[in-house]
Amino acid sequence: MRFLTKFLLVIAVLGGVGRLGYRPLRDYLDSRNTVSWETAEVVRGDLVVTRESTGTVKPVLSVSVGSFVSGPIVELNVDFNAEVKQGDILAKVDPRLFIASVRRDEASLATRRAEVERIEAQLQQAVNNYNRGKMLRKKNVGYLSDREMDQLTAEVKVLQAQRKLAKASILQAEAALETSRANLNYCEITAPVDGIVIDRKIDPGQTLAAQFQTPELFIVAPDLRKKVHVFASVDEADIGLIQKARKEKRRVTFKVDAHPGEVFTGEIEQIRVSATTTQNVVTYPVVIAAQNPDLKLLPNMTAEIVFEVNSAQDVLKLPRSALRFFPTDIRYVREPDRRLIDGSNWQNPATKDSTDKSADKKAEKPDAPEPDSVDQDAAGDEDAKTHVWVADGQVLRAVEIKVGLEDSEFAEIIEADLQAGDRVVTAQKES
Repeated sequence: MRFLTKFLLVIAVLGGVGRLGYRPLRDYLDSRNTVSWETAEVVRGDLVVTRESTGTVKPVLSVSVGSFVSGPIVELNVDFNAEVKQGDILAKVDPRLFIASVRRDEASLATRRAEVERIEAQLQQAVNNYNRGKMLRKKNVGYLSDREMDQLTAEVKVLQAQRKLAKASILQAEAALETSRANLNYCEITAPVDGIVIDRKIDPGQTLAAQFQTPELFIVAPDLRKKVHVFASVDEADIGLIQKARKEKRRVTFKVDAHPGEVFTGEIEQIRVSATTTQNVVTYPVVIAAQNPDLKLLPNMTAEIVFEVNSAQDVLKLPRSALRFFPTDIRYVREPDRRLIDGSNWQNPATKDSTDKSADKKAEKPDAPEPDSVDQDAAGDEDAKTHVWVADGQVLRAVEIKVGLEDSEFAEIIEADLQAGDRVVTAQKES
């Protein structure tokens, strides 16, 4: 009897303990099996649609400076990054041979001029002899024979021709002297424009050989502090948006690795039609102009470019992650919306009736024309609609939505039964 009493007492204690622990255990298991959702708020704000590309910084103009004459470099006055003015002497070729050529041609010119003077003196003597002969012939025809008069006449004409030839030789000598002086001036290699020397390809003592081709000695970039160009390659699918952005004068921003914390701004200056095809991908060069007062943008820097192609102000928007979310378990979707995820949406009576009516009309009018543009636009509007999900107690409710512009984070809400402050589901929380 005592053993039975003790046994019943133990059973009663265990039953009381089990009864007391049942509710917490049930609550714990319910909490473990309850699904929770990650949500995001529908907000009102601005949207900026962008397209990204990469490009290279280039000077607006690069002037190549070469040498017209050959010879050793005896003087080098500038180095990399030197700022020069138009007419500054950048380098000098050994001028000794060219000075000698100038002196030789000056002597040749002096000789030609002296030759003209000698011939003019002979011509004057011949003219005087011819005039005396004519006077003698007037006094007495027998003083000079016809042969002698012909000789006097021929002598004058020959010297006149020699004078013309000597004067022509003077022109040749002057041209040769002008060429020699020009070559001597070419020994001084000068800056053709104001700018910055961005490349130097010679060293002191180096010998130039310009007889075959003009060697490139320097590259001078004018106005590098005022403006630079950024050349971007834009895919053909986006070039229409870029053309529209240029017409609307939308801004362009870009970054360079040299200044990671700084954003540079520019504007689309040119969209070139010279397309490039690489592995069946067509791209067009787009030229962006940017100011460069601090000379932070150097030639050949790589730029990460962002084109602003569209924008909207003060619109209702939601995170794009809400558009990508789709429930995978039909148990957590309320009954009217399950047709959206279980493949039975096509069995909706309203949809089926409209499909049957459309088929009947086509059967009655087999030659009916295609839908007009209005109907096509309406179909496009229907295609643009989608669904987002909101938590309705322990289940999800679908909300039909039509989106407009989209940026990297948000999408514009054009039509939806949503207000600012509402929360939409973006993911299911991990238990």
